[in-house]
Amino acid sequence: MSLAAGFLALGMGIAPAGTDPGVPIPETFRMDDYRSAVPTTVPGGLVLDTGAMQNVVVGGEAVLIDVLPAPRRPDAMRPGVPWLPARHQALPGSLWWPDVGRGALAPELENRFRHRLHEVTAGRPDKLVVFYCLSNCWMSWNAARRAAAMGIRAGWYPEGVDGWRAAGLPTEDVKPEGVE
Repeated sequence: MSLAAGFLALGMGIAPAGTDPGVPIPETFRMDDYRSAVPTTVPGGLVLDTGAMQNVVVGGEAVLIDVLPAPRRPDAMRPGVPWLPARHQALPGSLWWPDVGRGALAPELENRFRHRLHEVTAGRPDKLVVFYCLSNCWMSWNAARRAAAMGIRAGWYPEGVDGWRAAGLPTEDVKPEGVE
């Protein structure tokens, strides 16, 4: 399915996989219970299905951003004990920006989000930036909504890496940005 066809199907009222037309859209951002049913749309953003995402990935038409939180070193772990977090798999060519999909961002994180969006789009308002994480995850919805409110051409892939893998598509290891 072409990117245009993926958007067309959504415009015809066909709910993308992993969304629920009965889920109301919050007035601002989802603040908790991030792993639950998500709506079919995101204010100011484009919703992409797996077919459209395949075209985006193959065509290099967009910046892809995984917003899943990164694992942190356990507080109870003794100092000096090596800690190696599990590998993180993402859609090919993705950036991994942990925590930018939370409902409320600390001012420093919100400023970094705005700054990095400007960098990855080279200041071009027509450059599509697609946010995703897992299926039924509000963090990607929040990030897409936040970016759209900042004037970014934001896309949202609600099926996330789960839908991508279910379609038998490849993933690759990524490292988180901005996480110590």
